[in-house]
Amino acid sequence: MSAHPPKVETFDPDNAENTDNKGIVREVERFQVESYGLYMARHAPGRAQFHYLESWLLPARGLRITDFWFSPGHERDQDFYLDVVEVETDGRIWRATDLYVDIVLRDGDGLEVIDTDELLEATVAGLVTEKAAQRALETTYATVEGLAAHGYRLRDWLGSGGEHLTWLRK
Repeated sequence: MSAHPPKVETFDPDNAENTDNKGIVREVERFQVESYGLYMARHAPGRAQFHYLESWLLPARGLRITDFWFSPGHERDQDFYLDVVEVETDGRIWRATDLYVDIVLRDGDGLEVIDTDELLEATVAGLVTEKAAQRALETTYATVEGLAAHGYRLRDWLGSGGEHLTWLRK
């Protein structure tokens, strides 16, 4: 595997747009801003694996939590996909920089941490700073510990910190 620069997405609630890491602007069906984060729900045109997604950006936790609505035949053994990210806001524009590490959550059952190899390769290649890599790992450890302490139930873990995420289908 070769190192690649971090993926960056922007979220523009005022214009109902999400610009993906390739610069493609997607129309957003719903944004919701809360004191603890930003919610987005949109269709996923051109994607065979999934047709809709819902995401929460949680800046204080360094996470983007996504529920992918998988297309028939592409289902995965997961309930939520957690990206370790850095979130910045510039006025009303939100920006998420993916720090490579992901957590696949089977709600109430367990989790799997993936892509730490990508973080290490990007760090060695100078694409992310050592400080950012350390934050990514600390975020991962805190997330795993928090979820484990709450029986791998996302709602229970986040609710204990006052973060009450809403989902269209959960």
